[in-house]
Amino acid sequence: MQTEVVEIRGHIIDSLVLPRVLDEIIDAGAEYRILSFEVGRTHDDPSFARIEISAAPEALGGLLRRLGALGAATTEAHDARAEPADRDGVFPEGFYSTTSLPTRARVAGQWLEVENPEMDCGIVVAKGRARTAPMSDIRAGDLVVCGQRGVRVTPLEKPRHSPLFGFMTSEVSSEKPQGVLVERIADLMREVREARAKILWVLGPAVVHTGSIEPFCALVRGGWVNVVFAGNALAAHDAEAAMFGTSLGVSLSRGAPAERGHEHHLRAINAVRRAGSIAAAVEQGVLTRGILRHLVTHGVDLVLGGSVRDDGPMPGVVTDVIEAQRAMREHLPGVGLALMLSTMLHSIATGNLLPATVPIVCVDINPATLTKLLDRGSIQSLGMVTDVGLFVRQLAGALGAR
Repeated sequence: MQTEVVEIRGHIIDSLVLPRVLDEIIDAGAEYRILSFEVGRTHDDPSFARIEISAAPEALGGLLRRLGALGAATTEAHDARAEPADRDGVFPEGFYSTTSLPTRARVAGQWLEVENPEMDCGIVVAKGRARTAPMSDIRAGDLVVCGQRGVRVTPLEKPRHSPLFGFMTSEVSSEKPQGVLVERIADLMREVREARAKILWVLGPAVVHTGSIEPFCALVRGGWVNVVFAGNALAAHDAEAAMFGTSLGVSLSRGAPAERGHEHHLRAINAVRRAGSIAAAVEQGVLTRGILRHLVTHGVDLVLGGSVRDDGPMPGVVTDVIEAQRAMREHLPGVGLALMLSTMLHSIATGNLLPATVPIVCVDINPATLTKLLDRGSIQSLGMVTDVGLFVRQLAGALGAR
């Protein structure tokens, strides 16, 4: 058996960090002995535990990696081991795989905050800085952190004072007081805007299909939308609605299929492509209303990521998925809240890119979408099972957006 001592500090009891650490040790077939344990004397005081772990040498390394993700750090101070990548797009063997939690790496005796925390990346160190880097962006010669030593993770703790997060911890269910949740989300949006942080929206085409274009545009006019991530479908059907008054060929005013309505989305895409870009279509009067027009005229950043099933696609759609990821990452610094509406793939993709400290609100009529996203493990996530059109209208009303 090989022995290692780890420490955990913070609100480790009510955030269930301590029992999770002990469960990991037991599940690994290891033994533990609590050397010291201090419980915070007041509501705000952190607790502390020092634990001695004994495990087979071949199992200890993997166990320490899992405990590190929970915030348990070895007591000995070691610099992180960094090895150069030997080729583009490939991590060195034994690379440290990141989480989305706040992370530090010890380099030359100094603890460096790892910039842009993101899950499933590596840590690159250079010139006194440490940053996450996806595998596709690694270049030969980059110094990549390997192993667990010299890396510390700060786990998210259960918020103690903010009522705006207290409702974000229960299971996904449609049986929730939706009006209360919408009001609290509106309060959170006000708090984020007062902090001068950005509000990111991840939109699926259901925002158009459910007839919620106008309330969403009111949110844009009110300054509640700073960045939008979406796919080709959102742009195509918004343009279709603006030009033909239909979505998927169905009249948004009558709820009935329009004659030859199945052609409308293609004709809308073609018209915007003829204009040259979405912005040009607005300037030329091709798009005189709708979400795209509002995003252009109000200077909202827009990233459209493509898929293999796209028609057209619309101008500006990034068809290379790696380039789409890079474009999305460029707009994440400064984001204080993400709202994700009825788009499973874009929601999961964005959730994987976001730091765990950014609150997420996911709204979908399908509980599976919410469950897949919330399985990321962020305690600051809210899932609402409801019609997205109803949600957008209620939220616009709660914020007084017109």
